[in-house]
Amino acid sequence: MDRHARDEEWAGWLRAALDGDAAAYDRFLRAVTPHLRAMARRRVAAFGAPAAEAEDVVQEVLIAIHLKRTSWDPARPLGPWLGAIVRNKLIDSLRRRGRRVSIPIEDVMEGLAAETDTRDDDRRDATQLLQKLKEPQRSIVQAISLDGVPVRDTAARMNMTEGAVRVALHRALKTLAALYRSNET
Repeated sequence: MDRHARDEEWAGWLRAALDGDAAAYDRFLRAVTPHLRAMARRRVAAFGAPAAEAEDVVQEVLIAIHLKRTSWDPARPLGPWLGAIVRNKLIDSLRRRGRRVSIPIEDVMEGLAAETDTRDDDRRDATQLLQKLKEPQRSIVQAISLDGVPVRDTAARMNMTEGAVRVALHRALKTLAALYRSNET
């Protein structure tokens, strides 16, 4: 399947998901995750960041997709919207670690047209989903994905290893995805 056909298939699943089809949303997330992972790995390597950073970026991208899925304009291509989310989450991650990041304005302009001001709705949705998690997963997702606290700082604050925090974050995100799929949210 060529790239255009793949993107159209993903866009069809996301359109169906926006209409309430949980199975289509599950197919979309399962199909797009390897692509997001590859994209994150390439971009992390291009910035000279540690390879482990890519998986953190992917997890944050998946949360952002879930929270911002209604901001995607179904009349526009899906690829640039996904790419903008990956880029923004990578920049956020690098900045949290003290790296200065410079992005050409042309790269930013493409993403600005697709963004809408849904931050309050996104925050409310995230808060509702987070209430369904148990501690310490709730605190870890809140700190890393919503508040932008680095994994290292979250681990220190919670008296956990960085690896344990990453595992808990990954499990929490899987739980959140399952909650969404089961329409419990």
